[in-house]
Amino acid sequence: MREFRAEDARSEARRLIHDLLGEEHPTAGSLLDEARAVLGEDRMARCAELAQGAALTRRSSELAATAGLLIGTGVLGKGWWSAGRDGKIPAPDEVLAANTAIEPWTDLTVLEMLAAWVADDTADVAWGAPIGSVDLNSWQAEDRVGLPEDAAPGLRLVVAFDAGGRLDAVVVERPDGRLGSNLDFASLRYSRPAEAQWSWGVAAGLGPHPLPGEDPDPYAVTVDQRAAELLRQWALRHGATAEQVGPWWQAKGDVIAAIERVDWMWRSGEWFAWWRATSALLGDDPLQLASRMDDILSAP
Repeated sequence: MREFRAEDARSEARRLIHDLLGEEHPTAGSLLDEARAVLGEDRMARCAELAQGAALTRRSSELAATAGLLIGTGVLGKGWWSAGRDGKIPAPDEVLAANTAIEPWTDLTVLEMLAAWVADDTADVAWGAPIGSVDLNSWQAEDRVGLPEDAAPGLRLVVAFDAGGRLDAVVVERPDGRLGSNLDFASLRYSRPAEAQWSWGVAAGLGPHPLPGEDPDPYAVTVDQRAAELLRQWALRHGATAEQVGPWWQAKGDVIAAIERVDWMWRSGEWFAWWRATSALLGDDPLQLASRMDDILSAP
């Protein structure tokens, strides 16, 4: 069931990214070519630089954010990058140059933050500014947002729930005569940049994603062979197939490809320790790798 869900998500992602970018199997090279045409050479180069500087397990996320930015720029125009916000918030170009995320997105990387920003701005243009936001971890539908003074039964109000995500709250009259609202979950929708970011990341997968002209190739760097084989064998013992895990992991590219094929996120919770250990295997900190290997070796 988990593997079916993962493949189902990939199929939908490929459909969306084909609609948005004209390709079902996106690559870093084709993405950056399109970004050059839409964002301009300097912004594309900066996006590529930030993706290159990220951990290999994060490169796909940075490239997916770039996909969101190029689609958002196509919708809003290049002027979006130079527009400040009330004299207090720097323009997107300044944020990109400084490589410093700003509120309320400080838990994201700069590219992810900018992708969230353009996704929200595109949603506002498409559907109007939201009257509030809700956390859809709770599916309670009733009275999740405050109502404006002119609220009347039947009025549909736009509500935010994620970056670029919107749904409607329908104003209703309660039995006691009070006005309330019910979230209409069937109206849930995402702006085009948010769709592009999600679909690129899922369709392209974790990688490897070599960047044009990248030398040396980070995916060709060899990994600790003993730790690699222990992690490979652990995956086989815990339900991964030989085809998913692949042969002996020599280089970082082998590890990235195996993580992608295993679909570890759709498996049981014990796989999180495996993910942390394989991530450490790709890093350059022997002490962290040793600690993560202790965790995985003590797992059931």
